[in-house]
Amino acid sequence: MSVEQAHHKECPLLDVFYFEYMFNKKVRVMRYLASLIFPVTLFVSLSVGGMWTWAVVGIAFGVLPTMELFLKPDTHNLTTAQETDFWRQKLYPFIPALFVPIQWGCVLFFLYQMSHPTLAHPVEIAGATASLAVCCVTFGINVGHELGHRPNRWMQHLAKLCLMSTLYVHFFIEHNLGHHRHVATEKDPASARRDESVYAFLVRSVWGSFWSAWRIDPRQMAALLTIQTVIWAGLLAFVSLQAFALAALAGIGGALLLEVVNYIEHYGLQRRKLPNGRYEKVLPVHSWNSDHPLGRAVLFELSRHSDHHANPRRPYAQLRSYPEAPQLPTGYPGMILLSLVPPLFFRVMDPLLDRWASEVNASPESSYA
Repeated sequence: MSVEQAHHKECPLLDVFYFEYMFNKKVRVMRYLASLIFPVTLFVSLSVGGMWTWAVVGIAFGVLPTMELFLKPDTHNLTTAQETDFWRQKLYPFIPALFVPIQWGCVLFFLYQMSHPTLAHPVEIAGATASLAVCCVTFGINVGHELGHRPNRWMQHLAKLCLMSTLYVHFFIEHNLGHHRHVATEKDPASARRDESVYAFLVRSVWGSFWSAWRIDPRQMAALLTIQTVIWAGLLAFVSLQAFALAALAGIGGALLLEVVNYIEHYGLQRRKLPNGRYEKVLPVHSWNSDHPLGRAVLFELSRHSDHHANPRRPYAQLRSYPEAPQLPTGYPGMILLSLVPPLFFRVMDPLLDRWASEVNASPESSYA
Protein backbone atom coordinates (compact mmCIF):
# COMPACT_ATOMS: atom_id res chain seq x y z
CA MET A 1 0.00 0.00 0.00
CA SER A 2 1.35 3.41 -0.98
CA VAL A 3 1.72 6.31 1.47
CA GLU A 4 -1.12 8.16 -0.29
CA GLN A 5 -3.46 5.15 -0.07
CA ALA A 6 -2.63 4.64 3.59
CA HIS A 7 -3.31 8.27 4.37
CA HIS A 8 -6.68 8.19 2.61
CA LYS A 9 -7.59 5.05 4.52
CA GLU A 10 -6.67 6.30 7.95
CA CYS A 11 -7.47 10.01 8.02
CA PRO A 12 -10.88 11.61 8.59
CA LEU A 13 -12.63 13.76 6.00
CA LEU A 14 -10.95 17.03 6.92
CA ASP A 15 -7.52 15.42 6.72
CA VAL A 16 -8.35 14.21 3.24
CA PHE A 17 -9.09 17.76 2.16
CA TYR A 18 -5.79 18.86 3.71
CA PHE A 19 -3.88 16.07 2.02
CA GLU A 20 -5.38 16.89 -1.37
CA TYR A 21 -4.55 20.54 -0.97
CA MET A 22 -1.02 20.22 0.39
CA PHE A 23 0.43 17.22 -1.39
CA ASN A 24 -1.42 16.52 -4.61
CA LYS A 25 0.25 19.12 -6.83
CA LYS A 26 -1.70 18.32 -9.98
CA VAL A 27 -5.39 18.05 -9.18
CA ARG A 28 -6.73 19.38 -5.87
CA VAL A 29 -10.18 19.80 -4.48
CA MET A 30 -9.31 23.28 -3.32
CA ARG A 31 -8.17 24.54 -6.73
CA TYR A 32 -11.74 24.52 -8.02
CA LEU A 33 -12.78 26.81 -5.19
CA ALA A 34 -10.39 29.45 -6.55
CA SER A 35 -13.21 31.15 -8.44
CA LEU A 36 -14.75 32.06 -5.07
CA ILE A 37 -12.52 35.10 -5.36
CA PHE A 38 -15.09 36.60 -7.74
CA PRO A 39 -18.25 36.45 -5.57
CA VAL A 40 -16.32 37.35 -2.43
CA THR A 41 -14.79 40.35 -4.17
CA LEU A 42 -18.16 41.31 -5.63
CA PHE A 43 -19.87 41.31 -2.22
CA VAL A 44 -17.08 43.33 -0.63
CA SER A 45 -16.79 45.82 -3.49
CA LEU A 46 -20.55 46.44 -3.68
CA SER A 47 -20.53 47.10 0.06
CA VAL A 48 -17.56 49.46 -0.04
CA GLY A 49 -18.39 51.27 -3.29
CA GLY A 50 -16.19 53.71 -5.13
CA MET A 51 -13.66 52.44 -7.67
CA TRP A 52 -13.63 49.13 -5.78
CA THR A 53 -16.73 48.14 -7.74
CA TRP A 54 -14.34 47.46 -10.64
CA ALA A 55 -12.28 44.99 -8.58
CA VAL A 56 -13.77 41.81 -10.10
CA VAL A 57 -13.10 43.13 -13.61
CA GLY A 58 -9.57 44.04 -12.58
CA ILE A 59 -8.89 40.55 -11.27
CA ALA A 60 -10.43 38.80 -14.28
CA PHE A 61 -8.85 40.89 -17.01
CA GLY A 62 -5.84 42.38 -15.26
CA VAL A 63 -4.39 40.12 -12.60
CA LEU A 64 -5.19 36.71 -14.15
CA PRO A 65 -3.95 37.34 -17.71
CA THR A 66 -0.80 39.01 -16.37
CA MET A 67 -0.03 36.03 -14.13
CA GLU A 68 -0.67 33.56 -16.93
CA LEU A 69 1.99 35.25 -19.03
CA PHE A 70 4.53 33.93 -16.54
CA LEU A 71 2.98 30.57 -15.58
CA LYS A 72 3.78 27.57 -17.73
CA PRO A 73 0.91 25.45 -19.07
CA ASP A 74 0.35 22.23 -17.12
CA THR A 75 -0.19 19.31 -19.49
CA HIS A 76 -0.35 16.70 -16.72
CA ASN A 77 -3.17 14.15 -17.05
CA LEU A 78 -4.61 12.01 -14.29
CA THR A 79 -3.73 8.36 -14.09
CA THR A 80 -6.50 5.78 -14.28
CA ALA A 81 -6.19 5.27 -10.52
CA GLN A 82 -6.59 9.00 -9.91
CA GLU A 83 -9.61 9.25 -12.21
CA THR A 84 -11.37 6.48 -10.28
CA ASP A 85 -10.37 7.81 -6.86
CA PHE A 86 -13.34 7.84 -4.48
CA TRP A 87 -13.11 11.54 -3.67
CA ARG A 88 -12.91 12.59 -7.31
CA GLN A 89 -15.82 10.35 -8.21
CA LYS A 90 -18.07 11.47 -5.33
CA LEU A 91 -16.95 14.95 -4.34
CA TYR A 92 -15.82 16.75 -7.48
CA PRO A 93 -19.21 16.58 -9.29
CA PHE A 94 -20.88 18.45 -6.41
CA ILE A 95 -18.48 21.40 -6.36
CA PRO A 96 -20.05 23.18 -9.40
CA ALA A 97 -23.50 22.65 -7.85
CA LEU A 98 -22.37 24.70 -4.83
CA PHE A 99 -21.95 27.72 -7.09
CA VAL A 100 -25.60 27.79 -8.22
CA PRO A 101 -26.87 29.44 -5.00
CA ILE A 102 -23.70 31.56 -4.92
CA GLN A 103 -24.48 32.92 -8.40
CA TRP A 104 -28.07 33.70 -7.48
CA GLY A 105 -26.77 35.29 -4.28
CA CYS A 106 -24.60 37.60 -6.38
CA VAL A 107 -27.60 38.60 -8.50
CA LEU A 108 -29.87 39.19 -5.50
CA PHE A 109 -27.25 41.17 -3.58
CA PHE A 110 -26.61 43.29 -6.67
CA LEU A 111 -30.37 43.96 -7.02
CA TYR A 112 -30.57 44.91 -3.34
CA GLN A 113 -27.63 47.31 -3.51
CA MET A 114 -28.84 48.89 -6.75
CA SER A 115 -32.31 49.42 -5.26
CA HIS A 116 -30.85 51.56 -2.48
CA PRO A 117 -28.81 54.79 -2.71
CA THR A 118 -25.60 52.99 -1.64
CA LEU A 119 -24.07 53.31 -5.11
CA ALA A 120 -24.96 56.49 -6.96
CA HIS A 121 -22.04 57.58 -9.14
CA PRO A 122 -22.21 56.35 -12.78
CA VAL A 123 -18.64 54.98 -12.54
CA GLU A 124 -19.59 52.94 -9.48
CA ILE A 125 -22.71 51.61 -11.14
CA ALA A 126 -20.82 50.73 -14.34
CA GLY A 127 -18.16 48.87 -12.34
CA ALA A 128 -20.73 46.95 -10.32
CA THR A 129 -22.63 45.96 -13.47
CA ALA A 130 -19.46 44.85 -15.28
CA SER A 131 -18.35 42.88 -12.22
CA LEU A 132 -21.68 41.06 -12.04
CA ALA A 133 -21.30 40.28 -15.75
CA VAL A 134 -18.01 38.51 -14.97
CA CYS A 135 -19.79 36.44 -12.31
CA CYS A 136 -22.59 35.69 -14.78
CA VAL A 137 -20.23 34.18 -17.33
CA THR A 138 -18.07 32.41 -14.73
CA PHE A 139 -20.91 30.91 -12.72
CA GLY A 140 -24.22 31.58 -14.45
CA ILE A 141 -23.12 30.13 -17.79
CA ASN A 142 -19.91 28.19 -17.17
CA VAL A 143 -21.25 26.33 -14.14
CA GLY A 144 -24.55 25.84 -15.96
CA HIS A 145 -22.55 24.44 -18.86
CA GLU A 146 -20.78 21.86 -16.69
CA LEU A 147 -23.92 20.78 -14.83
CA GLY A 148 -25.83 20.56 -18.11
CA HIS A 149 -23.47 17.85 -19.33
CA ARG A 150 -24.02 15.65 -16.30
CA PRO A 151 -26.43 12.70 -16.70
CA ASN A 152 -28.13 13.35 -13.36
CA ARG A 153 -31.56 14.92 -13.88
CA TRP A 154 -31.31 17.13 -10.80
CA MET A 155 -27.95 18.52 -11.95
CA GLN A 156 -29.51 19.37 -15.31
CA HIS A 157 -32.30 21.21 -13.48
CA LEU A 158 -29.65 23.15 -11.55
CA ALA A 159 -27.96 23.96 -14.85
CA LYS A 160 -31.16 25.50 -16.20
CA LEU A 161 -31.70 27.46 -12.99
CA CYS A 162 -28.13 28.75 -13.16
CA LEU A 163 -28.47 29.82 -16.79
CA MET A 164 -31.68 31.69 -15.95
CA SER A 165 -29.67 33.96 -13.67
CA THR A 166 -28.02 35.42 -16.76
CA LEU A 167 -31.06 35.28 -19.09
CA TYR A 168 -29.40 32.67 -21.31
CA VAL A 169 -31.38 29.51 -20.60
CA HIS A 170 -31.64 28.56 -24.29
CA PHE A 171 -27.92 27.73 -24.07
CA PHE A 172 -28.90 24.46 -22.35
CA ILE A 173 -30.66 23.25 -25.49
CA GLU A 174 -28.46 24.72 -28.18
CA HIS A 175 -25.12 23.84 -26.62
CA ASN A 176 -25.88 20.22 -25.84
CA LEU A 177 -27.98 19.32 -28.88
CA GLY A 178 -26.72 21.80 -31.47
CA HIS A 179 -23.19 23.05 -30.82
CA HIS A 180 -21.72 19.67 -29.87
CA ARG A 181 -23.23 18.08 -32.95
CA HIS A 182 -22.25 20.72 -35.50
CA VAL A 183 -19.08 22.14 -33.95
CA ALA A 184 -16.36 23.18 -36.43
CA THR A 185 -18.79 23.18 -39.37
CA GLU A 186 -20.70 25.91 -41.18
CA LYS A 187 -23.89 24.61 -39.54
CA ASP A 188 -22.74 25.77 -36.09
CA PRO A 189 -23.38 29.46 -35.30
CA ALA A 190 -20.98 29.21 -32.34
CA SER A 191 -17.94 28.18 -34.44
CA ALA A 192 -15.99 31.21 -35.69
CA ARG A 193 -14.77 31.32 -39.29
CA ARG A 194 -11.25 32.28 -40.19
CA ASP A 195 -10.74 36.07 -40.46
CA GLU A 196 -14.17 36.66 -38.92
CA SER A 197 -13.93 39.41 -36.32
CA VAL A 198 -15.31 38.80 -32.87
CA TYR A 199 -17.86 41.57 -33.43
CA ALA A 200 -19.28 40.00 -36.57
CA PHE A 201 -19.23 36.64 -34.81
CA LEU A 202 -21.21 37.95 -31.85
CA VAL A 203 -24.11 39.04 -34.06
CA ARG A 204 -24.18 35.73 -35.91
CA SER A 205 -23.70 33.50 -32.87
CA VAL A 206 -26.15 35.19 -30.48
CA TRP A 207 -29.06 35.19 -32.92
CA GLY A 208 -28.11 31.92 -34.58
CA SER A 209 -27.87 30.06 -31.28
CA PHE A 210 -31.19 31.43 -30.05
CA TRP A 211 -33.08 30.37 -33.17
CA SER A 212 -31.24 27.06 -33.29
CA ALA A 213 -32.59 26.24 -29.82
CA TRP A 214 -36.13 26.96 -31.06
CA ARG A 215 -35.67 24.62 -34.02
CA ILE A 216 -34.16 21.83 -31.90
CA ASP A 217 -36.79 21.67 -29.13
CA PRO A 218 -39.57 24.30 -29.36
CA ARG A 219 -41.61 22.83 -26.50
CA GLN A 220 -38.75 22.81 -24.01
CA MET A 221 -37.61 26.21 -25.26
CA ALA A 222 -41.05 27.71 -24.64
CA ALA A 223 -41.22 26.15 -21.17
CA LEU A 224 -37.76 27.33 -20.14
CA LEU A 225 -38.30 30.87 -21.41
CA THR A 226 -41.63 31.02 -19.56
CA ILE A 227 -40.04 29.97 -16.28
CA GLN A 228 -37.16 32.42 -16.82
CA THR A 229 -39.64 35.23 -17.49
CA VAL A 230 -41.70 34.40 -14.39
CA ILE A 231 -38.61 34.39 -12.18
CA TRP A 232 -37.37 37.74 -13.44
CA ALA A 233 -40.85 39.27 -13.37
CA GLY A 234 -41.10 38.18 -9.74
CA LEU A 235 -37.80 39.91 -8.99
CA LEU A 236 -39.08 43.11 -10.58
CA ALA A 237 -41.89 43.19 -8.02
CA PHE A 238 -39.35 43.63 -5.20
CA VAL A 239 -36.65 45.85 -6.69
CA SER A 240 -36.43 49.15 -8.52
CA LEU A 241 -36.72 49.30 -12.28
CA GLN A 242 -33.17 50.65 -12.51
CA ALA A 243 -31.78 47.76 -10.48
CA PHE A 244 -33.70 45.29 -12.63
CA ALA A 245 -32.44 46.86 -15.86
CA LEU A 246 -28.84 46.88 -14.63
CA ALA A 247 -29.03 43.22 -13.57
CA ALA A 248 -30.47 42.32 -16.96
CA LEU A 249 -27.65 44.30 -18.60
CA ALA A 250 -25.10 42.37 -16.54
CA GLY A 251 -26.72 39.11 -17.65
CA ILE A 252 -26.47 40.19 -21.27
CA GLY A 253 -22.85 41.17 -20.68
CA GLY A 254 -22.13 37.72 -19.26
CA ALA A 255 -23.77 36.11 -22.30
CA LEU A 256 -21.65 38.21 -24.66
CA LEU A 257 -18.51 37.20 -22.76
CA LEU A 258 -19.56 33.57 -23.19
CA GLU A 259 -19.87 34.08 -26.93
CA VAL A 260 -16.40 35.66 -27.02
CA VAL A 261 -15.15 32.49 -25.32
CA ASN A 262 -16.91 30.44 -28.01
CA TYR A 263 -15.10 32.58 -30.56
CA ILE A 264 -11.63 31.78 -29.27
CA GLU A 265 -12.43 28.11 -28.61
CA HIS A 266 -13.11 27.23 -32.25
CA TYR A 267 -11.69 30.08 -34.32
CA GLY A 268 -10.97 28.91 -37.87
CA LEU A 269 -11.07 25.18 -37.11
CA GLN A 270 -13.04 23.05 -39.57
CA ARG A 271 -13.98 19.39 -39.69
CA ARG A 272 -13.62 17.68 -43.05
CA LYS A 273 -16.65 16.73 -45.05
CA LEU A 274 -16.46 13.08 -46.09
CA PRO A 275 -17.49 11.62 -49.47
CA ASN A 276 -20.75 10.37 -47.93
CA GLY A 277 -21.73 13.95 -47.09
CA ARG A 278 -21.19 13.56 -43.34
CA TYR A 279 -18.52 15.30 -41.31
CA GLU A 280 -15.62 13.52 -39.74
CA LYS A 281 -15.84 12.63 -36.07
CA VAL A 282 -15.17 15.41 -33.56
CA LEU A 283 -11.57 15.01 -32.43
CA PRO A 284 -9.31 16.93 -30.04
CA VAL A 285 -7.85 18.77 -33.06
CA HIS A 286 -11.18 20.56 -33.64
CA SER A 287 -11.04 22.83 -30.56
CA TRP A 288 -8.39 25.21 -29.29
CA ASN A 289 -6.93 23.99 -26.01
CA SER A 290 -5.40 25.89 -23.10
CA ASP A 291 -3.55 24.20 -20.26
CA HIS A 292 -2.83 27.44 -18.42
CA PRO A 293 -3.46 26.58 -14.76
CA LEU A 294 -5.30 29.66 -13.49
CA GLY A 295 -7.93 29.62 -16.22
CA ARG A 296 -8.36 25.88 -15.77
CA ALA A 297 -9.03 26.24 -12.06
CA VAL A 298 -11.32 29.25 -12.22
CA LEU A 299 -13.38 27.90 -15.15
CA PHE A 300 -13.67 24.26 -14.05
CA GLU A 301 -11.30 23.03 -16.78
CA LEU A 302 -13.35 24.63 -19.56
CA SER A 303 -10.12 25.60 -21.29
CA ARG A 304 -9.31 21.91 -21.80
CA HIS A 305 -11.86 22.27 -24.52
CA SER A 306 -10.38 19.79 -26.95
CA ASP A 307 -11.13 16.84 -24.69
CA HIS A 308 -14.49 18.30 -23.70
CA HIS A 309 -15.71 18.17 -27.30
CA ALA A 310 -14.11 14.83 -28.04
CA ASN A 311 -15.66 13.39 -24.85
CA PRO A 312 -18.60 15.61 -23.75
CA ARG A 313 -19.64 13.31 -20.90
CA ARG A 314 -16.22 13.34 -19.25
CA PRO A 315 -16.40 15.27 -15.92
CA TYR A 316 -14.44 18.49 -15.74
CA ALA A 317 -11.87 17.21 -13.22
CA GLN A 318 -10.91 14.33 -15.53
CA LEU A 319 -10.46 16.26 -18.77
CA ARG A 320 -7.17 15.51 -20.50
CA SER A 321 -4.57 17.39 -22.47
CA TYR A 322 -3.75 16.07 -25.94
CA PRO A 323 -0.42 16.86 -27.63
CA GLU A 324 -2.11 16.95 -31.06
CA ALA A 325 -4.70 19.56 -29.99
CA PRO A 326 -4.04 23.13 -31.20
CA GLN A 327 -2.83 25.26 -28.30
CA LEU A 328 -3.80 28.83 -27.48
CA PRO A 329 -0.83 31.13 -26.78
CA THR A 330 -2.25 32.17 -23.40
CA GLY A 331 -5.22 31.54 -21.13
CA TYR A 332 -8.83 32.55 -21.71
CA PRO A 333 -8.73 35.97 -19.98
CA GLY A 334 -5.79 37.08 -22.12
CA MET A 335 -7.32 35.63 -25.29
CA ILE A 336 -10.58 37.49 -24.65
CA LEU A 337 -8.68 40.77 -24.48
CA LEU A 338 -6.69 39.88 -27.60
CA SER A 339 -9.85 39.05 -29.57
CA LEU A 340 -11.20 42.57 -29.00
CA VAL A 341 -8.48 43.89 -31.34
CA PRO A 342 -9.15 41.86 -34.52
CA PRO A 343 -6.00 42.82 -36.51
CA LEU A 344 -3.78 41.81 -33.59
CA PHE A 345 -5.82 38.67 -32.96
CA PHE A 346 -5.52 37.59 -36.61
CA ARG A 347 -1.79 38.30 -36.59
CA VAL A 348 -1.32 35.98 -33.60
CA MET A 349 -3.82 33.26 -34.43
CA ASP A 350 -3.64 32.86 -38.22
CA PRO A 351 -0.06 31.48 -38.22
CA LEU A 352 -1.12 29.00 -35.53
CA LEU A 353 -4.12 28.11 -37.64
CA ASP A 354 -1.90 27.51 -40.68
CA ARG A 355 0.35 25.25 -38.63
CA TRP A 356 -2.70 23.34 -37.39
CA ALA A 357 -3.97 22.89 -40.96
CA SER A 358 -0.64 21.51 -42.17
CA GLU A 359 -0.40 19.09 -39.26
CA VAL A 360 -3.99 17.88 -39.64
CA ASN A 361 -3.61 17.39 -43.39
CA ALA A 362 -0.54 15.26 -42.74
CA SER A 363 -2.30 13.10 -40.14
CA PRO A 364 -4.52 10.21 -41.30
CA GLU A 365 -6.24 10.18 -37.90
CA SER A 366 -7.98 13.46 -38.68
CA SER A 367 -9.99 11.72 -41.39
CA TYR A 368 -11.43 9.14 -39.05
CA ALA A 369 -15.22 8.93 -39.43
